[in-house]
Amino acid sequence: MRLAPDLPAERLDRSRFELVVDERFTGHDLDPARWVPHYLPQWSTPDRSAARYGLGPEGLTLRIDHDQPAWSPEYDGELRVSNLQTGVRSGPVGSGSGQHPFREGLVVRTAQPERRLWLTHYGLIEVHLRPSTHPRALTALWLIGFEHEPEQSGELCIVELFGRDIDPDGGARVGLGIHPFGDPSLRDDFVQVPAAGDVRAGRTYSVEWMPGAARFFIDDALAAEADQSPAYPLQLMLNLYELPDGTPRDPADYPLEAHVPWVREWRAR
Repeated sequence: MRLAPDLPAERLDRSRFELVVDERFTGHDLDPARWVPHYLPQWSTPDRSAARYGLGPEGLTLRIDHDQPAWSPEYDGELRVSNLQTGVRSGPVGSGSGQHPFREGLVVRTAQPERRLWLTHYGLIEVHLRPSTHPRALTALWLIGFEHEPEQSGELCIVELFGRDIDPDGGARVGLGIHPFGDPSLRDDFVQVPAAGDVRAGRTYSVEWMPGAARFFIDDALAAEADQSPAYPLQLMLNLYELPDGTPRDPADYPLEAHVPWVREWRAR
């Protein structure tokens, strides 16, 4: 990964793209033709995988409440998640076939019919968000392979913000880059870069995804670029996590919230 100090001071040029999705979360509910309001539901049960969220004039609020159950105690301990994703598939209950097999020994608990909703393949994908600042929180937008073929499992991470890494003045280091998972054509290439200004006020995070390359932007300023990229369609994973750290969950800390005014997809003209 080449980082900003070694890159030209380049600004994102949207004139080379055509806007094809402008998701502002303005309806009374999520668009079911675009979003699945569950987190990797094949590895859990509906009551545990369901996202908690709100929609309003300022967009989407992802929320984790004090009474929210752990997503998958069987496989992931006390992790809690409110996630929206734009595709899902799995094999039958009892099989090991499902998206994003993050550890060995996973077994499908709730079978998922194949739903290819909002899948993207090259172009510009971006999000404007305000993260949760709680020390156990992680706010992120990832693009992951739909995994119709198991090796099509790479990830483009557009933004990953840990609450524990956000300074009292709002400065932070932003995680971004590429994870191969089961894709033998990719190598792990992930970095944390400083974000200018106060991330608590909202920042725009973008990836220009091209064949064999990806460029990452923060508030339209080029932050990093990679010389590789997934070569197959990816789905969106927009999420707020509460990561267990062994400390008690104080009811006064909740809800944890992350705010997302919009998510956009552009295609090259």
